[in-house]
Amino acid sequence: MAKIAWIGLGVMGFSMAGHLATKSNHQITVYNRTMQKAENWVRQYGGRSAASPSQAAQDADFILCCVGNDDDLRAVTLGPAGAFTALKQGATFIDHTTSSATVARELDEQAHKHGAHFFDAPVSGGEKGAQNGTLTVMCGGPEAHFTPAKQLIANFATSCRLMGAAGAGQLTKMVNQITIAGLIQSLCEAIHFAESAGLDVAQVMDVISKGAAQSWQMDNRWQTITNREFDFGFAVDWMRKDLAICLDEAKRNGAQLPIAELVDGYYAQVQKDGGNRLDTSSLITRLDKL
Repeated sequence: MAKIAWIGLGVMGFSMAGHLATKSNHQITVYNRTMQKAENWVRQYGGRSAASPSQAAQDADFILCCVGNDDDLRAVTLGPAGAFTALKQGATFIDHTTSSATVARELDEQAHKHGAHFFDAPVSGGEKGAQNGTLTVMCGGPEAHFTPAKQLIANFATSCRLMGAAGAGQLTKMVNQITIAGLIQSLCEAIHFAESAGLDVAQVMDVISKGAAQSWQMDNRWQTITNREFDFGFAVDWMRKDLAICLDEAKRNGAQLPIAELVDGYYAQVQKDGGNRLDTSSLITRLDKL
C-alpha cells in the first residue's frame, strides 16, 4: 500500500482520483484550490484532504496532478507551498494536466534535483472518459520507472503508453488535439451540408459511419450536433487553450498547422458569441449564422 497525493479535483481530476480510491488500497490525500471540492471528495471516497499541495505531497510515494494550465501547474509544484517543496527522494510525480512540453521538461529537471521521477501524462477521453475510467494516457518520462506509474494510471485508463522522454506525452497530446480540431470542423460542415441538401442526417451518418469517414467524433457527436446540444464534454475555452499550446510549439519546431490555426479562429468566434463553456462541437453554430 502506497501513500498517494492527488492535486486538482476539477471536472477530470475528481473522477480520476475517485477511481483510484475505489479500485486500490492506497492511502490517498487530496488537495484542491477550492477546499469544498476536496471535502466533498473525501466524503464520497474517503482518505483525507490537505491545506496545500506541499502538505498533500508530504511523505507521498506518488503525487498525481490534474490542473488547468502551465501557470496553475507551476503554482502547485514550484510555488511557496508547492508539492515540489515536499518531494521525497524516490517519489514519482505524474502530471495529467494538458500543458506545454516546455513546462514538462522544466518540472522533470526540478524533480531530478529532489531525487524524484517525473512523468507528463496528459489524457484523452474527456469528462465521460474520466467518469467511466476509460481514458487514454500518453506519457513522457523515464522508462525505468514507468511500470509502477502505469499500474496506478490503469485505475482510470484503458490505455497508457510511454511515448519517450519528458515532454513526449504533451507533444503526443498536441497531435491528438490537432487531429480532433480538424475532425470536429469537418463533421460540423458535413452535417451542415446534409441539412442544407435536405437529407436525413441520421440515415447519412448511419451509412457513412460504416466506411472511411467513421471516427469517434462521428459516433459520439453527430446526434448531439444535429440536436444542437452543447452542454457537455470538452469546453471551447479549454480547446482554445490546447490549440494555443499546439500553435506555440509549432512555431518552435517549424511545423505548419494551417487547419488548426483556422479552426482556432473559428473557436474564437464561438467565444465572441458567448459560447466559452459550450462543447467543442458547437463549431456548427457559426455555420448556422452564415
